[in-house]
Amino acid sequence: MSRIRLTFGLVMGALALQSTGCLIQPWVYDRMQDRYQHDNDHKTPILPPIRDGYPAPRCEDAPTDLEVLRVFNERRIRGVPYVYEEFHDDITVVKNLVVDKIDPPRFFPLVGLAQLHHCHWECGVYYNDLVQSSWPYPTYIRKPKVEVISIDKDHLHLYVGPNPDTQRDMLLELTKWR
Repeated sequence: MSRIRLTFGLVMGALALQSTGCLIQPWVYDRMQDRYQHDNDHKTPILPPIRDGYPAPRCEDAPTDLEVLRVFNERRIRGVPYVYEEFHDDITVVKNLVVDKIDPPRFFPLVGLAQLHHCHWECGVYYNDLVQSSWPYPTYIRKPKVEVISIDKDHLHLYVGPNPDTQRDMLLELTKWR
């Protein structure tokens, strides 16, 4: 009799769990999407060596508006619907290069000898902030705001020494199609 009661209890428990649905907050999906969709954002790229006799590379790859807005939205306050909600209108992004510097070669684990190229960008986000509430009485406040966001786009350049033949061979090795 106890075996039938145990089986019946397990079946009823499984049915109860299956019929309840998923109780997940709406913002969990956004966090999961950011975590798995943009997984290369925090990885440092490794580029070919800097060749002697050529001009030093410059930081020309500014952060995209999407990257800046993703960092901007991480700081956003989550409101309570109809009680306190924030909206941003007329967004303009201005990007300025602050630091463009190449360090001397040193050893990096899993990479070897390389030079760290610092590219620091200061991005200004100009927007109109709208705070809206429908309870206890309808109201909204609109005011222009500016937020400054710093983004680092550092990368590594392999270092093979001052020999031009070695530099050329390494460049050919890194750029050939496989």
